[in-house]
Amino acid sequence: MTVALALMAAVAITAAAVLPRVLTRAGWPDREPVLGLWVWQCLVATVLVCCLAALLLGGTAAFGTVQAHAFAPGPSSVGAAQQLGRAPVWLTVLTLLLACGAAWTVAMLGRELAEARRRRRLRRLDLRERAPDLPAGFPAAEGPLLVLEDEYPDAWLLPGATPRLVVTTGALRRLSDHELDAVLAHELGHARARHDWLLHLAQALATGFPRVPVFAHFRDQTHRLVELAADDTASRRCGHRTTALALIELNRHRGVLSCACTRGQLGDRVERLLAPPPRLDVSYRAATTLAAAMAPMIPLVIALGPALKVFS
Repeated sequence: MTVALALMAAVAITAAAVLPRVLTRAGWPDREPVLGLWVWQCLVATVLVCCLAALLLGGTAAFGTVQAHAFAPGPSSVGAAQQLGRAPVWLTVLTLLLACGAAWTVAMLGRELAEARRRRRLRRLDLRERAPDLPAGFPAAEGPLLVLEDEYPDAWLLPGATPRLVVTTGALRRLSDHELDAVLAHELGHARARHDWLLHLAQALATGFPRVPVFAHFRDQTHRLVELAADDTASRRCGHRTTALALIELNRHRGVLSCACTRGQLGDRVERLLAPPPRLDVSYRAATTLAAAMAPMIPLVIALGPALKVFS
């Protein structure tokens, strides 16, 4: 069991500290943002599964009740194969710390979701007040698209059970029909991929564990890659140049093209759309997808390997 915990600790440290630095310096996620998001999710899942597997091993060794319930369905040889024995004091302390960490993670996720729901409710109330009154006989403005009377050019997605696209009249005056289609395709790309849920998860983990590098990098990279993925969705439908022009028009008043911002995220997005990088080979994408999907299975194999040998 000690060897299994050591191996899982090595996997967790590699996934939490080493690989995030390598991945943030890599250039290929900009070429394949969807694949990049998948790899980041699998990396975070590997860290979480390592902690859960260590909690399972520690709990079964330190507490007889947990051990009885964990291996009750299987033969007695399964529990013997794990070589649990008598748990030392340090393992009991580690198990309690992991249990507190698991409870804290759940609490952070719950708080993030509750806060997001509160913000969404306030935003909907604000939109209901700002929406123009329609003449009698017209249906209420509750469809998927809402136009607001506002000189400030803006467009955004209001997530929820029924996502709504909000566009201001200032944006309508600046954008051509094709550019407006690109903006709507961009926001619909966010809605279809459920990027809001991914952002909530990344924010909750980074807030709950600010000193863990993988969670901080996960939050920052998720915010960047979801925008690149939505840009690709819009460019496939409306063209790269049209999407870039729409992005410029919506953000020109924010100084996107000024010298101080050319290296910022918006400037990089415009440059990427005007000079799209080549995609990765299909074989490379498939191999990366498979390798990332297998990573969270490593701590499970380490933790349950001795028990699985009984059935082989």
